[in-house]
Amino acid sequence: MKEIVIDASVALAWCFPDEKSVYAERVLEALEGRVVLVPAIWALEIANGLLVGERRKRIEQPDILRFTNLLEALTVREVALPAHATIEGVLPLAREYKLSAYDASYLDVAIRSGAELATADDGLEKAARAAGVPVMAVRAGRGRR
Repeated sequence: MKEIVIDASVALAWCFPDEKSVYAERVLEALEGRVVLVPAIWALEIANGLLVGERRKRIEQPDILRFTNLLEALTVREVALPAHATIEGVLPLAREYKLSAYDASYLDVAIRSGAELATADDGLEKAARAAGVPVMAVRAGRGRR
């Protein structure tokens, strides 16, 4: 199975109708038979996105249930490292590419695993390309939405 790193921006687009994109949908279609790698922060980013969406009345419980069932059907493997290893890997990437530590954690997982990255975040995409990490291209061009 080929591994891929999926950031929260792509995964949350599968839940929120106003964030839906052709890119995110095609990434989801391309996941069949693949292992999704995520940093330890991923589940918390997803949970926070759902909580904020619920508080802002963008989604309701049935939407959250459908989304969590979708995530459960995927083969997601959390890449958890000791705290010092995470910090040592993330800080230099965040500094070099001017990313948040959260975004740098996805880049770190992609670099450590040699996996491609799927992201809807332009800054993270640019950083990945600069770092030599392949960015998942599921069609010609990026043309979101």
